[in-house]
Amino acid sequence: MDSQQVMTVVERIQSAITAVEDARGVPLSASCVIHRGELLEVLDEAREALPVDLAHAQEIISTRESILEEARVSADQLIIHAREEVALMVEQTEIVSAARKEAQRILDEVEEEARKERDEIEAYIDSRLATLEVILNKTLDVVQRGRDKLQGVEDKHILSELGE
Repeated sequence: MDSQQVMTVVERIQSAITAVEDARGVPLSASCVIHRGELLEVLDEAREALPVDLAHAQEIISTRESILEEARVSADQLIIHAREEVALMVEQTEIVSAARKEAQRILDEVEEEARKERDEIEAYIDSRLATLEVILNKTLDVVQRGRDKLQGVEDKHILSELGE
């Protein structure tokens, strides 16, 4: 029902009220003389329009209630979904945090293992170099004795020991 029809119903009711107010009163009574046919015609027109208005109003009210219920359900679902999203985000944040901690622990472990292996390798190389140093020192002694022998130093040394 549009506003034109609403105005028509209101105008009809107002017209009936005006007809009653303007009607000639009966002396010494609260009654009045009114043209029955005209008043009934105005009231019938209003009554015919009113059921349409009432049905339309009831339809709007029932539609309003269903729309409100749909909105409530939708809002509840939206809130539930938002809570799930927040929980998921928190969980993902916790997972990321735990993953970062685990990654750092693994890096620390690998660095410690690398340091230990480096220390072991350095100790092995040092021991091999020490062995090589001993061998080279012995070789140098042999070379020096060989050179001394060639120069006859040992013989002089033996002869000097005999004289003592």
